[in-house]
Amino acid sequence: MTLRKPGQPLQSVRRALDRPEAGQILIAVSACGVCRTDLHILDGDLPWPGHPVVPGHEVVGRVIESGAGVAGFSPGDRVGVPWLGWTCGACRYCHSGRENLCDRARFTGYQLDGGYADHLIADARYSFRLPSEYGDAEAAPLLCAGLIGYRALAMAGAAGRLGIYGFGAAAHIVAQVARYQGRTVYAFTRPGDASAQAFALGLGAAWAGDSTQAPPEPLDAALLFAPVGSLVPQALRVTAKGGTVVCAGIHMSDIPAFPYDILWGERRIVSVANLTRQDALEFLALAPKVPVRTSVETFPLEQANEALARLRDGRINGAAVLVP
Repeated sequence: MTLRKPGQPLQSVRRALDRPEAGQILIAVSACGVCRTDLHILDGDLPWPGHPVVPGHEVVGRVIESGAGVAGFSPGDRVGVPWLGWTCGACRYCHSGRENLCDRARFTGYQLDGGYADHLIADARYSFRLPSEYGDAEAAPLLCAGLIGYRALAMAGAAGRLGIYGFGAAAHIVAQVARYQGRTVYAFTRPGDASAQAFALGLGAAWAGDSTQAPPEPLDAALLFAPVGSLVPQALRVTAKGGTVVCAGIHMSDIPAFPYDILWGERRIVSVANLTRQDALEFLALAPKVPVRTSVETFPLEQANEALARLRDGRINGAAVLVP
């Protein structure tokens, strides 16, 4: 499925199957998660890369063929391919363990062809073995919703009282990890979304309400997965002194002006940018120990536009996954 221009629906396109080059693997796709970042690309919220885009960066599949120099993967091996698809390896960010900030980074389903397809060529260095405890569709959300949630949770430090704004794919995974770590979770949803609030409570949240409400006690940290800038001052108002508000999306609407007194008291606002390979290794080892259970709704690949529309409207509890 290909996007030719922002604002248009995806179109089905047939293309010749390429061979993997040195360092690459050819993968038969068996599942691909649908992420809000895909919506940001489709809707033009992110800069257009200048060529048609095959979206999808929560890719699960099996290796068909390896290019020269690939070690560690054999035909038939199951692999996952996340958002970060390539980095330069030479800049100061790459050399300091911050490859997620590489200025020349290329991303799966954006600059690089993604998993809304039946085949995919990926850089073997940015492909990962997946825990055997998960089926293909259940593993897909781990590769972005899970990884970004894991990195966002790390930004929260030792926060014991954790607020999560936007209870979708990432939130439903990170809530389980937070509870495993002994944290208290407070879930914030769209106003009136009783279904999402019930979903959050079922995953162990101590409280669930809409994003305009205050939780029963001040938060030590808030994770914002909803791309709504006005949530930043709302979260600051219910965060205790010394607390952190983590903006976990790749795109967010403008943050409105707010009074300094809600930031004062050594509160912090930080952002999460992409992920690193180390994040993937750590989280994919942790997920089956929790154990994280992903809630997925599957769609045939041909119904990608329907899955995206339902995600945009907030009609998915958990994660949508496309199956070729």
